[in-house]
Parts: sequence; structure tokens; C-alpha cells
Amino acid sequence: MATKVQPMTGAPAANATTLSNEEILRYSRHLIMPEVGMEGQLKLKNSKVLLIGTGGLGAPLGLYLAAAGVGRLGLVDFDVVDLTNLQRQVTFGSSDVGKPKTEAARERLSSLNPDIQIDTFETKLTSDNALELFKDFDIIVDGTDNFPTRYLVNDACILLGKPNVYGSIFRFEGQVTVFGMPEGPCYRCLYPEPPPPGLVPSCAEGGVLGVLPGIVGSLQAMETIKLILGRGDSLAGRLLLFDALAMKFRELKLRKNPNCPMCGEHRTINKLIDYYEFCGVRGEEAPDSNVQVPEITPRELKSRLDRGDDLFILDVREPHEFQICNLNGNLIPLGELPRRVHELDSSREIVAHCRSGKRSAEAVDFLRKAGFRKILNLKGGILAWSDEVDPSVPKY
Repeated sequence: MATKVQPMTGAPAANATTLSNEEILRYSRHLIMPEVGMEGQLKLKNSKVLLIGTGGLGAPLGLYLAAAGVGRLGLVDFDVVDLTNLQRQVTFGSSDVGKPKTEAARERLSSLNPDIQIDTFETKLTSDNALELFKDFDIIVDGTDNFPTRYLVNDACILLGKPNVYGSIFRFEGQVTVFGMPEGPCYRCLYPEPPPPGLVPSCAEGGVLGVLPGIVGSLQAMETIKLILGRGDSLAGRLLLFDALAMKFRELKLRKNPNCPMCGEHRTINKLIDYYEFCGVRGEEAPDSNVQVPEITPRELKSRLDRGDDLFILDVREPHEFQICNLNGNLIPLGELPRRVHELDSSREIVAHCRSGKRSAEAVDFLRKAGFRKILNLKGGILAWSDEVDPSVPKY
């Protein structure tokens, strides 16, 4: 996908030395703080911050950094606004559904603060464009939700000497730290190897409490502003863990690994690599299809059910998902499948399904290795069934 760049007009002059009367009024609550003052606000006005992702974490990041007066904001995203985003991605409204996220975010942020420059990059971040995108920004803020992109952001930041303000979320838990500072650790120091594919579910598979990215993204925004101002103690070398259910924060010390292949004393990685291959994910364009198994389309399944074929529909989702909607199948969650495999008849044809087809592909792969031969995966899962066969089935 080509990179689309849309800079706003009326951008602030480079290396601004003054604030207008309107800016003084807008930022007055900053200016009366001795830790910020005119000097600090000018630092914010002259700063350049690139946000990777405009979703759950990117929403509070964009809103608070724009409101704070960061002079130039870059927004990198290639997705469009979906109805499921609105539960947590507070930049967007219902009227934005279907719009490119960068376009919708630019409109909202420019309305919030028309005095700043907003550059949008409607593109997927890749090893081919990361260094070019990053080079003109002071700080990179990682609001992504997958391991290949996190390693890519880390490595590009280390190669360019840029701070990487990192955050991640899952269900009720979040993490925040700053990588890439002088003498500080990088992402590879914390995670030398990526987890096996499929071990850590995405927010789409495991869910996330809507307010959580607001908290974690706000913490990232705070760290970003502290770096710009040169005030306070950075989270570099410290991993802040947040548990929303317990309403507790705790902290882990992070140390720079002298043998780290990226930031260690003897660097062995000197260029960006194929991060999907590194993370064991097949196919950059379809990172969820990392297990190749026999499939059946929703329309094919509907046709076979209509003609009365004897099919065993295996639903490998969780019970709370089954309550949202189901295809009148037999529920055996993926995590329970190894100990409940005896409940399945290997002589009968089985069609496995989940929400999107990812977990059921893993189930089919497991069962085929266990000796099952007459088993198919429902391509696209319940989401595709709703799109192609029965729109009355709710999507989630």
C-alpha cells in the first residue's frame, strides 16, 4: 500500500520562539506551572511525535498530545473505523464508521487544536518504510497490538536513536515503559524471543475493557510530555504494570542486556528484517492465517446443511461467546479440546468454527495430528457466516 501523507495547513513555524496571545490563553494552565512555563510550552510547540496506531492507545495519545500543544503529530495507520472500535477508541464517533482512521483522527484532533501540524500516513508500517517515516520525528510512541510491529518499531528506533514510548493492553491489564534511551534497555532486552504464534490472543480474540486503553494511553502521553520537557523520572528501565481489577500498579526493574543483538555492546542486527517471519507468522497480509488447514466456506456449509448432510458442528469459542450468538453447534472451547477429544467421533465429518476462523484452524490442525481426517475449518468463522449467509447472526 502506498504511503498517503496529508499535512495540515497552518502548521507552526520550525523552531518557534514565541507563543501568540491565543496560544498563551489556550495553554495558560501549563504556563502558570513552574515546571512547564513559557520555556516548556515552546519545547512542546517545537516537538515532533509520531504515533504508531490511532486505535485504543492512539486515541488518548492523540487527544492529549494535541491538547498539550505538541507542534507536529504524525499518525500512522492503514485501518478503517469499525463499529467495534467505538467501545474504546474515543477519537471516533458513529459518523466515522467506514472512514480511514487517519482521516477521522486528523479531523478530530485538528478540531481540538487547529494550531498544530498533523501529518497522516495511511499505510502499513513495514521494514521498507519505517526508517523513512521515523527519521523526522523526535519521539516514537508505540500503540500497536501485535508482536511483529512491536519488534519493528523497537529496531527502527534503536537504529535511529529515537525514544520508544511503549504500551500494551489486554483485558484488564496494561504495561507502559520507555525503550531506546541512552544506557536503557530496548524491547528485545525484555522479550528476546517472540511468543509462539497464537499463544497470546489479540484484543479481538481475548477482549479488552474499554476504559483500559484510556488509562494506559494517558500514561504513555504523560511519559512523552515528560521526555519533551526534560522533567521528572522517565520509565526507562522500569516496566509499569497496571491491574484494573485490583486497581493496583506495580513496577519491575528492566536492565539493558549487554548481549542484546539490537542494543548490546556487540550489535548483530544492523538492518530491519522480516518481522512476520521472525515471529513465526506466515504472510504479512494475513497475519491471522498462520495455520494452513482444509476449509469450507459459509455458503458451502449452508448448502450441505440444507441438503441434510450429517455434519458435526464443533464450536471452539468460549462459553460467554456462545451466549452472544451460535450456529447450534457443540461447544468445546479450544483450551479444553485436548482433554475432551474423546467426545468426538473420528468417523463423522466435523466442521470446526470460531469467531474469525483462527482458533478453529488451530483446532483442526490439532485434531488432524490426533488422527482425525474428515474435518474442515469454517473459513472466516461466525463473522463470515453473518456476512455471507445469515445477517441476523450478530457480529462481535
